[in-house]
Amino acid sequence: MRKGIAIGFLISCIAVFAGCSAARHAAGTQEGLQGDRLTVGTVQKEIKKGMSGAEVAAALGSPNIVSTDEQGREVWIYDKISTDRVQSESSGYGTLILFGYKGSAGSSSTSQQALTIIIKFDHDKKVRDFAYHASRF
Repeated sequence: MRKGIAIGFLISCIAVFAGCSAARHAAGTQEGLQGDRLTVGTVQKEIKKGMSGAEVAAALGSPNIVSTDEQGREVWIYDKISTDRVQSESSGYGTLILFGYKGSAGSSSTSQQALTIIIKFDHDKKVRDFAYHASRF
């Protein structure tokens, strides 16, 4: 009888620790992904008129498109699209002597965000103007 209780306790502990580990992994993964994203806040905080192209590249990374305007000045365009998917599941299992029950529930949601940034440089390769547009759907 004691051996059965000890095995039951051991299985319960393993289940609890496995659940906590999965939740911590999901939180760490989401945090890592958010650190890599280009955001409106990054643009507002980092990009200033008069910055060099190297400073812009250090702050935002390489642009998706580099072109020139009608006067031969460079224009950099960043176009980022990200998809966020949140999924939640829970389940439970219990026993009462010989009878058991199992229940589970789950939900998920998906959203996309688009961010377009246009940075215009002057003839000295310094930022003369910039604009951005963000949308979420």
